[in-house]
Amino acid sequence: MSFIEKIENRRTIYTIGNQVALSNNEIEALIKKTIRLSPSSFNSQSSRAVILFDASHVKFWEIVRETLRKLVPESAFEATNNKINSFAAGKGTVLFYEDQDVIEGLQAQFAAYADNFPVWSEHSSAIAQFAVWTALAEHGVGASLQHYNPIVDAETAETFAIPASWKLRAQLVFGSIEAPAGEKTFMDDEARFKTFH
Repeated sequence: MSFIEKIENRRTIYTIGNQVALSNNEIEALIKKTIRLSPSSFNSQSSRAVILFDASHVKFWEIVRETLRKLVPESAFEATNNKINSFAAGKGTVLFYEDQDVIEGLQAQFAAYADNFPVWSEHSSAIAQFAVWTALAEHGVGASLQHYNPIVDAETAETFAIPASWKLRAQLVFGSIEAPAGEKTFMDDEARFKTFH
């Protein structure tokens, strides 16, 4: 596949299972290499990842479930519970973090750009997330990007011994593709792009 075809192949897959052809070690190596090769401002390499498989993956989604149970009205919790079940049914989750110590170090070193480094950190994280998502899709692994931060940050940090300087930005849950993605629609180019010659 060409690069554009790989991007096109990457879709949000909600119905996932745990029957992935790649081994945990192969997936771990793929995720690490992909993040290592993802660009970052000033080559800061501020992105961090916690890769959860199997029981640890389920444990994370139980943290999310029990956190939401305290916040979602009981009358509406069934839909929330079903959603969490669909994520827990997968093979694993990548927790994407940004190391605030790195960002603060750059702010101190390059004071003229201090306000920009948190923004550029978000760019770095987004690139890493997209790259991992696309790399998994290339190997037939489905995924969806979730954002249950910051409500699960503290318990997740305690459970998985996350350094205090790491800030949770997103959760990419992945697994075997049990149902295809829905049709993707696009807004009109005229509303999105301007070209000048």
